[in-house]
Amino acid sequence: MMFSHRTLRGAIALRNASSIVSATTTAASASSMSSLSSHRSFSSRSSFDLPDPRTNMSYSQSLDYTKAQKWIPQLSKIVATIGPTSEQRPVLQDIVRSGMRVMRLNFSHATVEEVELRMSNLSACKGRHSVFHSDSEEETFASTGESLVHKNVRAVLLDTRGPELRTGKLAGDHSGHETIHIDVGSTVTLCTTDDIRDSGSTASMLYIDYPKLHKCLVPGMKVLLDDGAITLTVKDVESDKENGTVTCTADNSGEIRSRAGVNLPGAETDLPAMSAKDRVDIKYGMTKDVDYVAASFIQNAEGVREIKAYMEQCAKELAAEGKWEPGHPIPLLISKIESVSGLKHFDEILSESDGIMVARGDLGVEIPLQQVTNAQKEMVAACNAAGKPVIVATQSPRPTRAEVADVTNAIYDGADCVMLSGETAKGKYPVQVVQTMNEIIASAEYFTKYNMPGTNLAARDRFVQGQADRKDNSVDAAVAKAAVTAAEERDAAVIVVLTSHGDLVCVSLT
Repeated sequence: MMFSHRTLRGAIALRNASSIVSATTTAASASSMSSLSSHRSFSSRSSFDLPDPRTNMSYSQSLDYTKAQKWIPQLSKIVATIGPTSEQRPVLQDIVRSGMRVMRLNFSHATVEEVELRMSNLSACKGRHSVFHSDSEEETFASTGESLVHKNVRAVLLDTRGPELRTGKLAGDHSGHETIHIDVGSTVTLCTTDDIRDSGSTASMLYIDYPKLHKCLVPGMKVLLDDGAITLTVKDVESDKENGTVTCTADNSGEIRSRAGVNLPGAETDLPAMSAKDRVDIKYGMTKDVDYVAASFIQNAEGVREIKAYMEQCAKELAAEGKWEPGHPIPLLISKIESVSGLKHFDEILSESDGIMVARGDLGVEIPLQQVTNAQKEMVAACNAAGKPVIVATQSPRPTRAEVADVTNAIYDGADCVMLSGETAKGKYPVQVVQTMNEIIASAEYFTKYNMPGTNLAARDRFVQGQADRKDNSVDAAVAKAAVTAAEERDAAVIVVLTSHGDLVCVSLT
């Protein structure tokens, strides 16, 4: 059986689908899944027993880990952002071995040169996924678990900057590092005129790069500056002019820099789904055959459709230039939910998207912190029901007990992926972070398998029911579900799929 390049899309495969059938049509399945036979029945285990082998070891600890352990598929995958501290090949190799399944490229910061380096180094890393270029290589893989080419084909996710609102440059800020102080209770006027932009912002007069600002705000609404570091309450809106002003009162004191981010919780804006930079970045990413595009600040289904249409257009243009193979699938679109508007239109966004990312960092600025967890659980459950992958973006630079519990609960909820951002992009210990998260996932999945068996069954039911609109695969998914249920009850080591055309295996592996 030959695997195409797009097989790597399974890196963000549904965790529930991954649990549905762990099999291939070759003898490789018996080799790669043999460690599952070490699981004893639930009745003979205690939650205080020693964990199974994969729970108490890290892939990066030794190059001599067994093939069985090496090939055990995790249901929840790790998305790691690669940046300055993790882009060099030795470090990236360790991150791959520690359990990274998807490399995230943050196009808000990365340059073309940095992207080229990171993708080149990822391809050079040895890993569990390799491309078969011939039947002989596939036979080698089946007998040894290793491909001859060792080309790492872990998935690549392009994360767009998205449409953003920002303040202007500060008056007198020639270095780009100056700040101004805003006092609590002070009056701050927000303007969108060119003269304020050119002269520079002050503590009492801030430029905002959105001409229709005054049309989407009313007294009582909040304006958040610099990721919520400063909160302003709208007191008056001058809306009778083309470039009206918004008068606010500062709720707290703080420093603000040039080009600080601006959030408008609850406001409906008409910002485009893609900025000019996003269009350039997406087309460039397609020339590099990225597997996913994570679209930032998606507000409604129309934005999703617009981005997909643009990628289809790019595919045609690139095909005409000989840079795209006709019929090659466009990247899958992951919609990032990070605003009140995105939450409000979540159902329609989910319907049009290939997957969802719960971007808790920005979402926590837009809605009260105590509501973020509730929103996360609702979105993860909805994605499970729809049979679409969901990524929970985490913020865990140093794993305290609370942060370990946070990641664990994301796994319990049914997250298909957990994502690391600054922890691996610019943190001091990128390998250790991935290593630790891998161990947390393994422990959580082990616990759900033996101590929360109903959770797995319910999740699998939701997955199969969610495929009702996929007529060609719904029967295969139901058969796969029944096979896994029987295998778990009998504590089977492997499931071997006999197939004449491979469709059932595709359901199993994606």
